[in-house]
Amino acid sequence: MNTLFDDNDAEYKPLAERMRPKTLDDFFGQSDIVGPSSPIREMISNDNLSSMIFWGPPGVGKTTLAHIIANNTNSSFHELSAVTSGIKEIKELIEISKFNKSNNKKTIVFVDEIHRFNKAQQDAFLPYVENGNIILIGATTENPSFEVNSALLSRTKVYVLKSLSNDDIKSIIKNALKLFSNVVIDDSCIELISYISNGDARTALNTLENVINITKEIKGIKTITKSKIEKSLQSKTFLYDKNGEEHYNLISALHKSMRNSDPDAAVYYLARMLESGEDPLYVARRLIRFASEDIGLANPNALVQATSAYNAAHFLGMPECNVNLTQAVIYLSVSPKSNSLYMAYEKAKIDAIKTAHEKVPLHLRNAVTNLDKELNYGKGYVYAHDSKNKITNMKCLPDILENEKYYFPTSIGNEKNIKEVLKNIETIKKNNN
Repeated sequence: MNTLFDDNDAEYKPLAERMRPKTLDDFFGQSDIVGPSSPIREMISNDNLSSMIFWGPPGVGKTTLAHIIANNTNSSFHELSAVTSGIKEIKELIEISKFNKSNNKKTIVFVDEIHRFNKAQQDAFLPYVENGNIILIGATTENPSFEVNSALLSRTKVYVLKSLSNDDIKSIIKNALKLFSNVVIDDSCIELISYISNGDARTALNTLENVINITKEIKGIKTITKSKIEKSLQSKTFLYDKNGEEHYNLISALHKSMRNSDPDAAVYYLARMLESGEDPLYVARRLIRFASEDIGLANPNALVQATSAYNAAHFLGMPECNVNLTQAVIYLSVSPKSNSLYMAYEKAKIDAIKTAHEKVPLHLRNAVTNLDKELNYGKGYVYAHDSKNKITNMKCLPDILENEKYYFPTSIGNEKNIKEVLKNIETIKKNNN
């Protein structure tokens, strides 16, 4: 009997479930962690397991690997949903694990979407993972460094699973087609399904199953065509999760492309985000930040462009605002760059934290009440507008930070002029002494 399809009710299961491999020999992709002499293969071969977390995009085999490990070792497999399970279910599994351990059997607890478990739920696993009562296998599409608490993370090994290659997906499709003796499909259609699946085996198999289901049988044969595939899909969807890692990867790519003065790459990443359904106002807010962080006073109009783009996106929405955001992205990309404002604040922040106990100099305080005047609030203050050049040599920083500098303009764009202005201010102050 074929180990892939040995369930009695297999014909009623979705194709993606029916095609779930039972052994590593049937598994496609991830050769670095399941290939010959790989860690997971060695663990299965030696029946010596440790807790682990599988991190990767949807449809790359995280759940399948957990099942394969359980099926090929002396283990009892139990699955928890991070969405519906709580502390009660975890405690019940701990009792089961104690019974299994007394019978020399391991207990594998598989938690899909482990990043959805709160801290208390994750902490509940800690002592039992540590003492070996359970083998925890978690699956997540999110970076576990951010989503899994450090104590639990330190007791597990993280394996990174990658999107499947086109060749992997095509092999999976061809393997699945062996179940359908009445289906005819050419290589170009298999290529199309592989392409639109974006490295996700589940998407590929679901697409294949859908198109087979909507194709009429003529003389006992179902002929799959590109038009049938497009009809089953209605429209291509992008692999993008607005709350997931790809969200942050794309905004990072946009930001760094603009910083590198590469308008073509910047517009590409802008399009990737917008066409995937990203909130245009989120993008616009990041452009506003960029305008000051990476351009600043080298081109003060950058902030005007960015805030105008935000207003345009607010008034128009998608898809009309895409050209407004494109205008801002290209303008920011080709503007002279300076991070002097960012560096000025970061340097000042360090001193601000260190000297938080320092009082504001008396001459800079407002004397609102008679008591204020008695305490010399405002005494020694020099009104700049009464000076010839509207500049005085009055000290404004606390004494402990006297002569400290935070803003260092570059010689790029408008900051070149600001640099000269600051030199003139310093000269005037010295002459006032």
